[in-house]
Amino acid sequence: MTIRVLIVDDQAMVREGFSVLLNAMPDIEVVGEAVNGREAVRRVAELAPDVVLMDIRMPELNGIDATREIVAADSGAKVLVLTTFDLDEYVYQALRAGASGFLLKDASARQLADGVRVVAAGEALLAPTVTRRLITEFSRLAGTPRPAAMTQVGDLTERETEVLVLIAQGLSNAEIASHLVVAESTIKTHVSRVLVKLGLRDRTQAAVFAYEARLVTPS
Repeated sequence: MTIRVLIVDDQAMVREGFSVLLNAMPDIEVVGEAVNGREAVRRVAELAPDVVLMDIRMPELNGIDATREIVAADSGAKVLVLTTFDLDEYVYQALRAGASGFLLKDASARQLADGVRVVAAGEALLAPTVTRRLITEFSRLAGTPRPAAMTQVGDLTERETEVLVLIAQGLSNAEIASHLVVAESTIKTHVSRVLVKLGLRDRTQAAVFAYEARLVTPS
């Protein structure tokens, strides 16, 4: 299936550049563009893209607030944040808003296309430099567990909790299966149940939840 992408950035050259790169891929189609977060919310409703490439700093409505509105509308679109700013506050806020991934704009064409594919498939995507900063940010902001998160953890089985911790540590389904010595299909079932029980959209939100519930301690 072709992955439908909406590009959101207030700079025309950036939008055009990303469009050229992604449309050159046989399995990706850029179906539209938006110049700010407010227009992005409208375009998602109109075009039903699979993935939204979202800038952070934009007029009228920034990328973080736009992401929050898109996720709240439950359109099914996954948001991949693209920005030149890898500051802690942006990473944390974007993921808390429901973004499924985070890449810097200096990513190569291959990294960008692969990022779109990964996010469309429901996986988590974080640039390596951003991941390190994210862990530091959790350490600073999540000093005490969120009560609601702690309560929800009680709904998980012991194995589901174990899988959630491994997701937060960045392991893929195949790696988790190898670690627990079970079939990958079994892990996929556990991951699906974890997301349903916790009311989460994808693995990125699961990782955020695990840190906020203090199931994983930043080090």
